[in-house]
Amino acid sequence: MPVIFSTDPGTAEASADDLTQDNVESMRRMEAQAMDKRSRADRIAAFVATFCGSMPFVWLHVLIFCTWLGWNSWPGLRHFDPYPYTFLTLVVSLEAIFLSAFILISQNYELRVSDRRNQLDLQINLLTEQENTKTLQLLEQIAAKLGVDVSTDADLRFLKQVTHPEKLIAQIEQGQQKSPAKPPDA
Repeated sequence: MPVIFSTDPGTAEASADDLTQDNVESMRRMEAQAMDKRSRADRIAAFVATFCGSMPFVWLHVLIFCTWLGWNSWPGLRHFDPYPYTFLTLVVSLEAIFLSAFILISQNYELRVSDRRNQLDLQINLLTEQENTKTLQLLEQIAAKLGVDVSTDADLRFLKQVTHPEKLIAQIEQGQQKSPAKPPDA
């Protein structure tokens, strides 16, 4: 008969769908809180960047440019910006400057959100690693009480050791400093 462990014996066992739904809801709440905390500049930049990345923005520009060029090229109409359309060039250049600033502001905000997610991932991964290490240590103690010899398992000896992130970072940096192997000349 299987043993079911539960923190509350009066509740039914939670399904995987319930657990993942709780996680999804938790992340949705965190994202909503982050969106609510945005500054006015971040909100405006996000709106502008979203609109500028849409097809209505493209079609609006097609309409404006065709009208502009048509008006300033059509014979018999007073041309306020005759060929080579110097004023149009100025307007488009200024628009590009401001759009790029709004897009950079929006990307900077997204980078801050991404950094926060990465930090959360790192903390959860470190906690999980610590939990796994402790679980292996406890399993080794249980095996010893049951008389099972696991002392010859080199993998277990390695895996039950506490992981030190500082050492891992040093190893990663060492590996990155080594020059990549050059392919042999053909």
